[in-house]
Parts: sequence; structure tokens; C-alpha cells
Amino acid sequence: MEKSVKLLIIVFIITSVLCILTACVPAGTTKETTSPASVTTAATTTTTTKSLYLCTRAEAIPTDAVKILPKGDVYPPILHSDEYETPVPLPGPVNTAGAEDSPFIMPDGNTLYFFFTPDVRVPVEKQLFDGATGVYRSVKNASGLWSEPIRIILNNDIALDGAQFVQGKDMWFCSARPGYTGVQLFAAEWIDGRWQNWQYTGGQFPPGYEVGELHFSTDWQELYFHSARPGGKGGYDIWVTRKVDGKWQEPENIEAVNSAETDGWPYLSQDGNELWFLRFYMGTPAIFKSAKINGEWGEPELIISQFAGEPSLDDAGNLYFVHHFYKDGVMLEADIYMAEKK
Repeated sequence: MEKSVKLLIIVFIITSVLCILTACVPAGTTKETTSPASVTTAATTTTTTKSLYLCTRAEAIPTDAVKILPKGDVYPPILHSDEYETPVPLPGPVNTAGAEDSPFIMPDGNTLYFFFTPDVRVPVEKQLFDGATGVYRSVKNASGLWSEPIRIILNNDIALDGAQFVQGKDMWFCSARPGYTGVQLFAAEWIDGRWQNWQYTGGQFPPGYEVGELHFSTDWQELYFHSARPGGKGGYDIWVTRKVDGKWQEPENIEAVNSAETDGWPYLSQDGNELWFLRFYMGTPAIFKSAKINGEWGEPELIISQFAGEPSLDDAGNLYFVHHFYKDGVMLEADIYMAEKK
């Protein structure tokens, strides 16, 4: 493998590990310094007791940031499937010169959640205080245009939230916040037109599960996640745990889709018959799909390669994903892309 390609892999892995939107700290392996009950109580009050510094994305993006367009992209996404149109970035106001990442599209294709940080050069510990880094929501109107994304506030104190999963009126997400060590799992409810009642949920999983970025089945009885827990094939692997009598069972390695490379960031289709995920291909992250046939997962198929990851689909089969812009081994920014299903 060429030296430049190896450098790109190292940079991407470091960026992914540091960034909250990639994976949570293994559930059950860290100790809270504040009880979940006290955090929940504070979160559910109607009056914010702390003054948070908030600003718009436009205000937070540095003045020297340059919006990269497809024609200037050194490593554009490469389509390998004839089932999709050529991937294109979502139009403004979704994408900016900052980094839009970790997309999650709702089944009807009309609501998009994503993670945003204004400057990828800023260390994660400083993103916590920039007033703009976090989870955003944009809604498509009757004309097919996306609204100006609005940040979702998920704490009354500073917090670095990301890796969101939304189903119905429930959201699961990862967060680094006061009262907890590292990055942990939380959930929130959609009530009266906003997300509230956030609470710690990592305690639902026994120690050692090491739950990373996750996706639930539509009946909430299966949980797919990536983890570097023992028993895998190498790097991150994709695992599944099933709820029986209200308790999550020992995770099972999905051997049919895992490899010696990193396999993670799973997305399960609404019918449960397609598993989409990220795997490294030719030195950079790529999107793969496995189809369930007669109850068994099939050989993964390469869909899009070259700095493409975190797939999410709507009911029409349109594929949303993040594309990172790199040059000379340095990440410059990120955009949300969409490949329309033919």
C-alpha cells in the first residue's frame, strides 16, 4: 500500500476516534460522577438554570474556511452500483464550509438529522465550547427545499452531542457532558414539537457490551452496533443483541458481514432485510450493503467508495451519507451527500 494511502487511513481513524459522532465510550465501562436520576431531573425542568453560549453555524464557521465543491474534490465519491444515480451533495442551506456529518434521514425523506462542527481543525475538547457544534434538524417543504437547519439542544449545560438515531418519537444519541466520564449513551423524547426529557441510557447494557454507534430494529427488539469487543474479526465489527423478557442478550458477531478490516456504523432498513455499513476499501472508508436471504445475511456488496460513510436511507431507497473532503492527508470539511434510487 502506498505511503500516502496509509497516511489517509491513519488520519481518518484518528479523526473518527476523536469525534463524538463516530462511537460512544463502551457502555458500562466508565463511572458516572453524577447519578442518572439527578441528570434526568435537571434535564426535564422547563426553565434553563444555566446560560449557554449559542451561535449560528454561519457565525461559528471561521473566516478562512473555503467551501469545497465537487469539481474541486480531490477524492470524490465513486459509485459502484447501477441502482443509484451519481451521488451529489445536498444543496444549501444544509451543507456549509463547516463539517456536516453523521446524517440520519427519517423514513418519509422529509426530515434530516445530522451532526455539525464549524471547524474540523479544532480539537474535540474545544468544540464543546464553540456554541454551534451538535445535532441539527432540517425539514423539507412542499417544494422539496430543505429548511435552515436548527440545532437541537439536549442539555441545560454544555454538552457535545452526536451519533443520533431517531425512531418515532424517540432519539438515542451519544454525549460528552458534565456528570459523566467520557462519552455515554442518552435518549430524548419528542414532546410538544421539541426534543426533551433526555436521560442516561447506557446503563441498560451489561458491562463489557461495548456498544458503539447503533441502530435499532423498528420493533426495538434488536440492536445493531459496532464494537472492538473481544471475539471479532479485527478492528470494529458489527454485532447484534436481542431483547428477551426485557433484557438485552449476549451480543452476536454478524460474521457474514464482518472482515479483518473495520466494519461499523450500521444502518438497518425498515423491513430488516438490508444491513448497510462502512468498511475500508482501497484505503478509504466505503459503503457496503448486505441483503438478508432466507434469514441469513449475504455477501456484502460495495455501493459507494472513497471517503463515504454512515449510510442512511428513506423509504424510497434514496441513500444519504457523509463525504469527507481530504487533501494531502488532511481533512478539510465534510458534506451530506445523496444518491437517488433509480
